This record gives sequence, structure tokens and C-alpha cells, in this order.
Amino acid sequence: MNAQEQILIALQDLDLMLKETTDSKEQFTKLGFETSGVDELRRARTVLLNKLETTHAQHYERMQQRYGRAVTPVTSDMCLGCFAKVPPVYRSTTYETKVRMCQSCGRILYFP
Repeated sequence: MNAQEQILIALQDLDLMLKETTDSKEQFTKLGFETSGVDELRRARTVLLNKLETTHAQHYERMQQRYGRAVTPVTSDMCLGCFAKVPPVYRSTTYETKVRMCQSCGRILYFP
């Protein structure tokens, strides 16, 4: 997994935490949990976005708006976002340093 893929996965994790925290803030407060770390999460998100190449950041944002989850794993040569078959050549060393995208749905792929 290359550095850009790692940043994209971390970015998606941060986005999911932010969404969950903002959507459930009232419930968390009623249960006695602190929700003061949201600003720190937003700052961390900005730092990660700045580390991404511009084209990857723009593609991530588009897929995030369209699907809610922009990055998806590949299992058994299948995109787990749309369940389309992924070309076997994506596992070759030629593509190791590149960010791979599903040819069917456009999501960013990673191989766990």
C-alpha cells in the first residue's frame, strides 16, 4: 500500500468519525460523553487533505459526496463498494505505486 492510499484511508476514517460525532452529538451529550474533540478532527482532516495530490483529493471529495464512502477494500478481486470484478493486473507491481480506482463505480480501491 502506498503513502497516498494510506492517507486516503485515514481521511475516510476521520470523515466517518466526524459524521458520527456531528450526527449523534445530542445523544452523546445526554449520555455524558464529551464532544469537544471535533475541532481537532477537522484540523487533522485539513492536514491530511494537504498531504494528498490535488487530483486524488478532488476525486476523493466527489466519491465521498456521491457514495458516502469513497475508499473501499478489494476482496477476492471484487470491489466491495459495487461488487464488480477488479482487473487482476491491479495486483501487479506496475500498479503498486498508483492509486487504483474501480472501473465500475469510481471508488478508490485498496488491497488489505
